[in-house]
Amino acid sequence: MTLLSILDLAPVPEGGTAGQALRNALDLARHAEAFGYSRYWMAEHHNMPGIASAATAVALAHVAAGTSTIRIGAGGVMLPNHAPLIIAEQFGTLAALHPGRVDLGLGRAPGSDQRAAQAMRRNLAGDGDRFPHDVMELMSYFEPAAAGQALQAVPGAGLDVEVWILGSSTFGAQLAAMLGLPYAFASHFAPQQMRDAISVYRRTFRPSQRLAAPHVMLGVNVFAAETDTEALRLFSSLQQAFLNLRSGRPGKLPAPVDDIAARLDPYARAMLEEALACSIVGGPDTVRRGLRSFIASTGADELMVTAQIFDHAARKRSFAILSDVHQAIANEDARTSLLRQSA
Repeated sequence: MTLLSILDLAPVPEGGTAGQALRNALDLARHAEAFGYSRYWMAEHHNMPGIASAATAVALAHVAAGTSTIRIGAGGVMLPNHAPLIIAEQFGTLAALHPGRVDLGLGRAPGSDQRAAQAMRRNLAGDGDRFPHDVMELMSYFEPAAAGQALQAVPGAGLDVEVWILGSSTFGAQLAAMLGLPYAFASHFAPQQMRDAISVYRRTFRPSQRLAAPHVMLGVNVFAAETDTEALRLFSSLQQAFLNLRSGRPGKLPAPVDDIAARLDPYARAMLEEALACSIVGGPDTVRRGLRSFIASTGADELMVTAQIFDHAARKRSFAILSDVHQAIANEDARTSLLRQSA
């Protein structure tokens, strides 16, 4: 059965604060743990008023301390923004405190605009062209330290941190395959090259000490509610936020509106349909059909589900409905398998 995990951007709604968003993140992670989700990831974004997870390792420490079994991790850390040793120490610290629970997803995008990238790096020498080298350097810091080794990550050396490659093109797929690492594709906002990337990754994968067979995780937006109408209304917050971002006006997560389609011009409608094509929006039956269809068409090993929902209670309810639907599908598949075995 395809695994189910959560990507949380710690959304800051209009009228809300970053502090409350981070407290909501912990509350959601606790519910995700109870619902049986496999992982809870947070993502690095900068200069975005509607996202509170910029200091990703710090935010994850807050979440990890308040949970006990769910895997926690970055989806991801934008490695060009950082020295590999610093990230090894940060996630080594998390792994020392929470052994066997820490994931580190690595991306090569800035996770910000050029002004924020310049402010973080002071210069842009840490660009994406060095990404493969930086990934390999970072992974080396998690190897057990040798006698007399002059430079090591403390904490970090010898600790179990599961490293992933993130991407929205075939570049990341090729790198993940070459290094024998699990691969997560950002299909929840950039689905255009999803199928090509999956094909490249699976076809060229080389087994490694970290991973024996390819493992594909796909991002998908899921907005679930009691009815299709209510789910579509919840979805309108993400649609508005996406339009604001693409228009150069990033802000806090807008409140939902009714009948957003009537407010969109043809260009905006086409842009949203393309960028948010990997979205499942509706009541339980609609979500069940959408989930089955998406898994069947992609063969995903795992789904990383995200939901930028304005109201925190509605967001928790959405993930609860999805968990119930996922379990129902698993039960249906188990019964079908038993019937086939007995036939």
